[in-house]
Amino acid sequence: MPGRGRQQDDRLGPRGFFTPEAMSVTVFAEGVPDGHVGRRQIIPDAGDTGTAMLHAVIMAGGSGTRFWPASRRLVPKQLLALSGQRTMIQSTVDRLGDLIPPSRQMIVTNKILVDAVREQLPQLPAENVVGEPCKRDTAPCVGLAAALVQHKDPDGTMAVMPSDHVIASPGKFQAALAAAEQLIEEDPTRIVTFGIKPTYPAESFGYIQAAEPIGAAHGETADGISAYKVKQFREKPDHETAESYLKAGTYFWNSGIFLWRASTILDAMQAKVPAISERIAAIAASMGTDSYEETLEREFTAIKGTSIDYAVMESYDNVVMIEAPFPWDDVGSWQALSRLNEPDADDNTVVGSHVGIDTKGSIIMTQPGHTVVTIDVEDLIVVQTADATLVAPKHAEERVREAVKALEERGLTDLL
Repeated sequence: MPGRGRQQDDRLGPRGFFTPEAMSVTVFAEGVPDGHVGRRQIIPDAGDTGTAMLHAVIMAGGSGTRFWPASRRLVPKQLLALSGQRTMIQSTVDRLGDLIPPSRQMIVTNKILVDAVREQLPQLPAENVVGEPCKRDTAPCVGLAAALVQHKDPDGTMAVMPSDHVIASPGKFQAALAAAEQLIEEDPTRIVTFGIKPTYPAESFGYIQAAEPIGAAHGETADGISAYKVKQFREKPDHETAESYLKAGTYFWNSGIFLWRASTILDAMQAKVPAISERIAAIAASMGTDSYEETLEREFTAIKGTSIDYAVMESYDNVVMIEAPFPWDDVGSWQALSRLNEPDADDNTVVGSHVGIDTKGSIIMTQPGHTVVTIDVEDLIVVQTADATLVAPKHAEERVREAVKALEERGLTDLL
């Protein structure tokens, strides 16, 4: 990426990516345990110049206010370990496995988080951690990432994903990415997204309505992966509408994971959100020059932000949805900890040190060296940090954002 140097690898081509001779292709077959993949080396013909390469773009600019007080501006949710020893962003990169090497993994985050992200992901080239000058929602984030990918790899395909989801089956996730990549190879104007089969009438997710199936998504290498044309995207519904979606059987939760050619999404943005596209084009024109950082700051800050769903997805004609073959959790609130960590005999989820007396159905998180004791309580959230402690009934967890706003209004910004 512009403005930074990197030691040249003998296997790297002129744009800084692995040549076809150095690449291996990962294939998936039934009977292979999840998390393990079979691999075979593809030897190209002498005249083979290779095909478009797959890049991962991980969006990591969120502030994670629902997870206050553990999540702060300088250490937001994606940089926390909420399940196991690895942080959420580390786990997101881990599940890419060998499918996409670090040289083609990009993190787009807030500029104030760049150093922290680089520290957590030392295997990535430093220039692959990109700092946005300010928060402008997902459409500008995607546009900037697409321009950076296209600058290095004009025919590159992007797998765009959030940094703070939990996907427990990395092998199945990689198989789905490979299937989506194949769909785009068949038709480079396609946009592919992953839909999650709903298990309850969720009001907190957007939905995707599936139309007719389009057949096997990836031939023999990914049996059982289903793909459908997308009829329409739906906003977050009320409870009654969510119930109807569940009963219909053709609606899926929107996972926020997308694949497309960088050129395809840039063309779509030019057609549908030209004001954003114009700013991104100006940034792209400065890449590789001394004026890049200044141009990025000026042009990105001038963008009026919006989501990629609203900007492109809801009106794009050629969208395909793969029914996700992997378990998925968006980890949207503190109650997600009960899904990610095994509750005890009293249905308490404990991360840290806790002594409970007649305590049931509660979520307790403490820092090392601190013990929380609860007596005769039920369905509470208790989160202890060095300088702030949250105590709230589970049914009021959505009001954590109100607490964050109240702290800001009272000038207690050191707690944010």
